[in-house]
Amino acid sequence: MAAPPPAPFLLLLAVAAASLAGADDPYRYFTWTVTYGPISPLGTTQQGILINGQFPGPRIDCVTNDNLVVNVVNSLDEPFLLTWNGVKQRKNSWQDGVAGTNCGIPPGANYTYRFQAKDQIGTFFYFPSLALHRAAGGFGALNVYQRPAIPVPYPPPAGDFTLLVGDWYAAASPHADLRRALDDGGGGALPPPAALLINGAAASGAAPFVGAQGGTYLFRVSNIGLRASVNVRVQGHALRLVEVEGTHPVQSAYDSLDVHAGQSLAFLVTLDQAPLDYAVVASTRFAAAELTAVATLHYAGATARAPGPLPPAPPPGYGWSLGQARSFRWNLTASAARPNPQGSFHYGAIPTSRTLVLASSASLDGAGRRRCAVNAVSFVVPDTPLKLADRYDIAGVIDWDGLPARLDGAAAVPRAGTPVLRLGLHEFVEVVFQNTEEELQSWHLDGYDFWVVGYGDGQWNETQRQTYNLVDAQARHTVQVYPNGWSAILVSLDNQGMWNLRSAMWDRQYLGQQLYLRVWTPEQSLSNEYAIPANAILCGKAAALPH
Repeated sequence: MAAPPPAPFLLLLAVAAASLAGADDPYRYFTWTVTYGPISPLGTTQQGILINGQFPGPRIDCVTNDNLVVNVVNSLDEPFLLTWNGVKQRKNSWQDGVAGTNCGIPPGANYTYRFQAKDQIGTFFYFPSLALHRAAGGFGALNVYQRPAIPVPYPPPAGDFTLLVGDWYAAASPHADLRRALDDGGGGALPPPAALLINGAAASGAAPFVGAQGGTYLFRVSNIGLRASVNVRVQGHALRLVEVEGTHPVQSAYDSLDVHAGQSLAFLVTLDQAPLDYAVVASTRFAAAELTAVATLHYAGATARAPGPLPPAPPPGYGWSLGQARSFRWNLTASAARPNPQGSFHYGAIPTSRTLVLASSASLDGAGRRRCAVNAVSFVVPDTPLKLADRYDIAGVIDWDGLPARLDGAAAVPRAGTPVLRLGLHEFVEVVFQNTEEELQSWHLDGYDFWVVGYGDGQWNETQRQTYNLVDAQARHTVQVYPNGWSAILVSLDNQGMWNLRSAMWDRQYLGQQLYLRVWTPEQSLSNEYAIPANAILCGKAAALPH
């Protein structure tokens, strides 16, 4: 897990892609069995969720446009789904693997996902999307390499390393115990995490990352935890940021990088120091008690650790993090997964068709249970997935446009609902995430990248558009919103389907901070969206209907 893919493997990927140029895009097949099993990242036994006996799950390495066929066998005692964080599922929200698009895989059954890494490169991950399964494992890395014909804006690294970093809890059965905590009638909330893990190991237990002096290596980092923001740094080495969630930024050197819940990035590290062992440090941010995990960057042949203390965390407070976020800029001249430069899409010159101002909140409902909401609507997962209800025109499931585009005046008392906002294919939309709470928020949109055009303090209003970056704002799929502030994005709705817009902080998502966007056109065509899969699982009010 920690060692880079060997040079022969990377060469094999490149040769396979080159040999198939002009032919059908290649297929990669996987069969994964999901089970409970004992794990002990904290030194005591916990009930984990394993994939083929592994924690974390198997890493997928593929090439742009590869077709992935993943047969998931559910050997748990409750329904299970995987979602593919950052994979756009072009024209194919049927494979998104969230409760609004897919029925859970029943215990003892299987479902085969079929999707394509269409026009994407970069660092992604998968994780269980139902209930609190994510708290017990079932997550893993998904790395998409570029086709040989499409260069990336840096020399080929000597290898790459994957870091899955996230908070971890001390419960004996994390997914069950934490779910009970959230369902508790006394205003349930998650307890503080017990540790931070790097690739499934706490403290200094992660396998070392091994490289040769003088070589430059790509570190792929994803925050797979439930809610904590983390900071990553490497003792004595600069981090040159080269990828943010599948897009190329202007390359800048940093001492450390913040990675918020659900986010991914990649940076280059040149092994230009004395041949020793150096600390790779991850620590929590903005928490009452800082948690730290340490892995090792091992220079081949080293026999001693580098002297000195661990590299320090950034200053406390949000100002440093906000400044770093504003420093990220989209590389306009770099190619992404396609040969045209990223900057050939002049997003700042496109008129917006509508504006959504989405305010998060958390409060207690009438029964004393904690609920989270968006514009005073707390999402309740229906028995029938929204995608199926839409496909079969099933009444009584979807609350069409049941969430206001903007709250007027004081926040209303939250109500329960299943809101789906109807938007047209090829609309260009402004979304403002408003945070009036004291904790940082993190928001993710399935099916898309978007441009983060602005961050600000206080209450957003239309005059804030004067501060937007309309030239080279960083594109990504998950954006943080700082306390008592706002983040604004622009998104081109060019991917038809039913797409989940949610908190990437999983307790808040579970408690209702999510909604769905139905991107649609009346011109029904396979060039816009694929048909329902023949193997789609039908449940709820769709259980007895034909495919």
